Formats: sequence, structure tokens, C-alpha cells
Amino acid sequence: MTKEMNNRQAYFNYAIEEKFVAGIVLMGTEVKSIREGKVSFNDSFCLFDKGELWVRALFIASYTHGSDNNHIEVHDRKLLLNKRELKKLQNRMKDKGYTIVPLKVFFTDKNLVKVEIGIGRGKKNYDKRETIKGRDVEKEIKRLLKR
Repeated sequence: MTKEMNNRQAYFNYAIEEKFVAGIVLMGTEVKSIREGKVSFNDSFCLFDKGELWVRALFIASYTHGSDNNHIEVHDRKLLLNKRELKKLQNRMKDKGYTIVPLKVFFTDKNLVKVEIGIGRGKKNYDKRETIKGRDVEKEIKRLLKR
């Protein structure tokens, strides 16, 4: 059973054009807390610093059974990608209106923590209304088909 934590708000606020899977540098108590599902994506985003990709404002709650060595809940965490992917992301970030957002945190079959990131362009208010309208239509169709 793989446990995934999704960033639903990112899909609502951004039109995601391309996705990448990256490793993330974590401490031991952070991994245990992620295993419990205590991750929040509120206002989290990715940025480049000296050629490295970092995720900022990703909240991982402190581990309940941790000791004095418990991790800091909100701090910058390094994302691990190969050079070709980093160059591609940097080139896309030069275009106006694009941002990199974390979409999902999950465990692989080898029990490694991975972060799915996406390059997205911010949606306008009318795009968001269109998304809501489409979702409501799908719900209505499902409801009518159940009868």
C-alpha cells in the first residue's frame, strides 16, 4: 500500500503543463512523520538557488515520538534531480508566468520518499470558474447515472 499526499490546491490554482519526480533530502523524523501522513502543501513552491532546486514552505509536522532531535517543521528542503532535468526546469522558469509547485509526496516500492513537482502557469479567475463548472457537471452526470 503506497500512501500519497496530494496538493489539490495546486491543480486548482495552476494549469500544470509538465511533471517531474524528484527525490528529497529529509531527516529521519521527517520520514516517520510523512509515513503518518502529516504533510501540508499550503503556499509551498519550488525555487532555484545556486543551480539547485529547493522546496520552500512545505510543512511536515513534528514526529510525535521524536526526542530533542526532532526536525524543524517548515524549512527549505533540497530536491534531487539530474542535471538535464534541472536545466530544463531553469529554462522554463525564465518564461514569464511559470512556477514550479509540489504536487504529491509519496513512497516508492523501495520505501524512498519522492516528490512529484509540476511546471504550471497561474490560472485566471475565469479559468478557475470553468474548472468548478466542469466538476459540478461531472458530479451531476454521475448522480443521474446512478438512478
